[in-house]
Amino acid sequence: MERLQKILAQAGVASRRKCEEMILAGLVEVNEEKVTTLGVKADPAVDVITVNGRRIRSENKLYLMLNKPKGVITSASDPQGRKVVADFLPGIKERVYPVGRLDYDTEGLLLLTNDGEFANLLTHPSHHVPKTYHATVKGTVHGTALEKLQSGIKLEDGMTSPAEVEYHDINLDKNETTISITIYEGRNRQVRRMFEAVGHKVIKLKRIKFGDIGLQQLGRGKFRHLHPTEVQELLGSARKTHKVHKK
Repeated sequence: MERLQKILAQAGVASRRKCEEMILAGLVEVNEEKVTTLGVKADPAVDVITVNGRRIRSENKLYLMLNKPKGVITSASDPQGRKVVADFLPGIKERVYPVGRLDYDTEGLLLLTNDGEFANLLTHPSHHVPKTYHATVKGTVHGTALEKLQSGIKLEDGMTSPAEVEYHDINLDKNETTISITIYEGRNRQVRRMFEAVGHKVIKLKRIKFGDIGLQQLGRGKFRHLHPTEVQELLGSARKTHKVHKK
């Protein structure tokens, strides 16, 4: 017997947190009885579990890495008709969803999966999985600005955790600086807001690493399946950082 939200997440319905919301909203039934409270357990091998009237089926677990281009929505669909990440996954019939988000103007490494437990572990705020970006900003970023980023920046939604930052490239002709920055949170447009707080507008933002997994030679707009060892590395990174921050 497993908790219902865990069963739904493992079946690829959505992340565990989203599945909890579905249960509370009365969208889930077990053996034709509506469930609206958390903590209910079921056996997916015996019980008939439906979401919005559709019975859940176990799917093969998929773990994908996409090099998301700029100007693409991190969503399965868009009412405005803009390109979405699903448009870049030819041949993938299973319903996969992003692990975290990259905003419309940000490119780079995006993980996608139908394993809700995997997604929940990597995105849960208590796990602090590192994510590394190359941020190209206007102007020359002086050491004092880097020190502020390293110490934590006060934003409208609170202080950020300390970041790891270092110079990656300086273009004096364009008056631009590219900084490598690693953060341990996943707030909305966090990197952009952090640089704006120290007086530098982000011109280009690209995520190059998630945990210890990098883009390497994956072309823009291309995807690949993660190797099983990479999946385990990501899970290990989440568990390791959770223990470190818990102390």
